[in-house]
Amino acid sequence: MRCGKGFSVRVALAVLPIVAACLSVPVFAQNSTDDVHIPPRIQPPPLKEPEGDPSLRTHTKPVKVDVNLVLVPVTITDPMNRLVTGLDRDNFTLFEGREQQEIKTFSSEDAPVSLGVIFDMSGSMSSKIERAREAVIEFFKTANPQDEFFLITFADKPEEISDFTSSIDDIQGKLVYTIPKGRTALLDAIYLGVSKMRQAKFPKKALLIISDGGDNHSRYTEGEIRSMVKEADTLIYAIGIYDHYFPTEEERLGPALLSEITELTGGRAFTIDNPNDLADVSTKIGVELRNQYVLGYRPKNPGHDGKWRKIKVKLNPPKGLPPLRVYAKTGYYAPTE
Repeated sequence: MRCGKGFSVRVALAVLPIVAACLSVPVFAQNSTDDVHIPPRIQPPPLKEPEGDPSLRTHTKPVKVDVNLVLVPVTITDPMNRLVTGLDRDNFTLFEGREQQEIKTFSSEDAPVSLGVIFDMSGSMSSKIERAREAVIEFFKTANPQDEFFLITFADKPEEISDFTSSIDDIQGKLVYTIPKGRTALLDAIYLGVSKMRQAKFPKKALLIISDGGDNHSRYTEGEIRSMVKEADTLIYAIGIYDHYFPTEEERLGPALLSEITELTGGRAFTIDNPNDLADVSTKIGVELRNQYVLGYRPKNPGHDGKWRKIKVKLNPPKGLPPLRVYAKTGYYAPTE
């Protein structure tokens, strides 16, 4: 469509057929600065290394954002959940705390990405496993030739199935031999996936979680994982495959858990009740990663105080467009040295 001063806004229609099949867990648009503030950072307790499980003993000093330039990936969707592309720098206003920041860099190109899939192999996935495997392959098919990706599966505990690779066939081959069994150590798997991202080649990093239930077997707590993903500078997306009823309390809380974790990073969670929709939704997420805007700014507050700096992105859309929704990470921790 044509909008504004000769301005062209394009909506990615390729994903329209699946909009009705899946609705993202509600995430409020970043469209207000009324509640923006910079509270003092409450130092979370150090993550405890689980005993007796070498696969989870990967904790190192948290990676801090280079305060000289903060990069904020942003996704824009319309009321029909379609991607909106074609916007430019003038369509965005960015705040850190209550103070507006100057957007120094702006891009919307398809930059190489380090991708990780965290794949539920617990016993409850048995009836959905073939569709879920297909979804992983379709997700990787959206990658460009420079991308790298890895695979972690989890049941009673997480396991790295594939190291960073650019071969979809390699991951597909290893995924075929996995057998669903056991319980759901989802939080431990997220921990392992975020830790693995410290080996990533590219600045742009993303995780995709595919699961059918809440956590019921992890050593790490929700609070520990929330603190970790806030520091990780990694986008997290999730596809939750849920039945119409929740037989356990953990499963009832599963959608909210995935929504909260993804929302912190600027990603989002999708809820579906039909495994046949898995491949389409994973493709939608892959396309979304390719159509993000990246805003870069140098904070007006350069202090190395270790505090949580809240970020708010406000959209100034061209005239004539319907209400649009903004997805962006909620903040970052400033360095301490």
